[in-house]
This record gives sequence, structure tokens and C-alpha cells, in this order.
Amino acid sequence: MILAFDTSCDDTSVACLKGDKFSNLISSQIDIHAEFGGVIPEIAARKHAEVIGHLTKKALKDIDATLDDIDYIAVTIGPGLAPSLLVGVSFAKALAYSIKKPIIPVNHIEGHMFAPFFGRKIEYPFLSLIISGGHTHLFLVEGFGKYKLLGKTLDDAVGEAFDKVARILGLSYPGGPVIDRLSKTADPYRFNIPQGLKDKKTFNFSFSGVKTHVKNLVKKMDKLSKTDINNIAASFQRASIEILLKRCIEASRTFGVKILSISGGVSANSYLRAVFEETAQKNNIKLVLPQLSMTTDNALMIAYAASLDLGRATHDYSSVEAYPSLKLV
Repeated sequence: MILAFDTSCDDTSVACLKGDKFSNLISSQIDIHAEFGGVIPEIAARKHAEVIGHLTKKALKDIDATLDDIDYIAVTIGPGLAPSLLVGVSFAKALAYSIKKPIIPVNHIEGHMFAPFFGRKIEYPFLSLIISGGHTHLFLVEGFGKYKLLGKTLDDAVGEAFDKVARILGLSYPGGPVIDRLSKTADPYRFNIPQGLKDKKTFNFSFSGVKTHVKNLVKKMDKLSKTDINNIAASFQRASIEILLKRCIEASRTFGVKILSISGGVSANSYLRAVFEETAQKNNIKLVLPQLSMTTDNALMIAYAASLDLGRATHDYSSVEAYPSLKLV
């Protein structure tokens, strides 16, 4: 049984995993940070410290387990916000020491990478697109621990761009879910938004140009109607997701890989899921998407990633530290 923690950003999550039996609890701070239009690290860390103990008790109770049943403790060590990571890592280390159980440090990106395969058979090689407010990465995964970074964002992460465009349009935080909802009844082709970065020699991404085009478009329009806002949101969403789609199709053809997984918060976007499903079918690509409950930051994906290589477990608790800028490769 693995007890796992993730406090990489503003969601406090605790999970227990043993075979097919699991619990996965998430305490969201969206309402707290909404008034600031983004996450305040010090506030996030304070809230993590307030709830992590209670969540741990509940996660164990939900699967009728006690601390005596735990074999391993897993924790996200990075990347993420330093104050937030420190809360989770410190709590996990203290708990592991007190019950004399080994601890497994897990890269948050690796957690997202394998989240779509939870409850499924992992087939290698596969392409992994990880998209969220802090990450936009495309990896070639040839086996557990065998990763090649094909491309990454050169500026804003796609989820970050969604939040910034939402702010430009006067919409609430977080911007992704709001834009997704408004776009359902809007015209995604009403505005032509250039996608930029047409260099096909790399698989990198760029979203600053898309965001800036929206900003300039809004400035040119005297007064935005509700219809204008919805159409701009839908057009921005289409352009951004087409950037992701084109890079993934190019990578699939270049490397001859016919399995594509998508994970991270933006993988919950309904338009993205529909467009990728349709394009994957046309190109004979197997698309693997995570359960909606595992798209956002969660500890179950950390427990699952830890279970794939128990050899990383250690009793040297002092060697486990928080690394805000931790890279996967």
C-alpha cells in the first residue's frame, strides 16, 4: 500500500493505493486565489499545512486502512512552488520517519505522464503531451524512466495563456474552464488568430503570440458584447489547441509512434478532447486520456508513478528534498 502526497501548487492532495483499491482526496484553493487572479505561493503553503493532516486521516479511513497498513510513502518533490512543495515533502518525511517506512520521491511531471494509464495496460513507446497552467511538454516515452523531451513551450504554458486571455476578456479565474464553457455556444472561426512558430524543425510550442493577438484585438474593438467575448474566447481556444494538435501529429509521423497520451489540467478541456479524438481516428493513432478526476494535480497519479518503480524507495529521509525547478530529463 502506498500513501502519497502532492502539494506542488494550490491543490492539497492525499491518496492511498493498493492494487485496484484506492482513495484520492483533493482540497482545492481556487476560491481563495480567485480574487488575486492567480496563485499566491505563501497563502497556498499555509492552506496546505492546515488541511494535509486531516486529508491523510480521511484518505486512510476511506479504504479502511491505518498507518500500520502502509508499505511506502510517496511524495511530489518538484517541479512546483517552493513553499507548497516544502509542506508536502516535510510532512511526508516526518510521517515516514515516525512509522519507519521507506519514502519514494516522485517528479510531478512523471505523475502526469502516467496518469492516463491508471487502470490500463501501458504500451511503449508512446508520445506524452503534458499540458497545464505551468507545463506544456511533449515527450517520447520508450519505457519507464526512458524519456526524450521533443518539445516545450518557449514562453507561456498553454494553461497560463488561457488564464491570461480570460483576464483580458474580463472573465473569472481559472480561465480554462470558463473559456471552455463559453466556447460551446460560440463561433470558433469568427476571428482568425495567427498561431505563429511555424518552424517544423522542432516540436516546440509558443502561445505568447496568440495571447498578444487577442490583447490587441480587444484594444481595437470599442465595446465588447457578450457575443464578441464568447467568439474571441472560442477562436483563441481553437487556435491554441490546433497548435498542440499539429505538433503531436508531426511528432507521430516523424517517430512512427501511434500511441498518444494527454495529461494535465488542460486535458480536461472538452473541445480539445473532441478534436484530438477525431484527428487521432483519422490518423490511426491510439489516444489515451486520463479520467477527469486525474487531469488536475492529484496524489493518486503520484502513488501510481511510485508503484511503477518501487526500487526508488529509500530510508535516507535526508536525501529527499523539494526541487521547485526539477526537470524530468
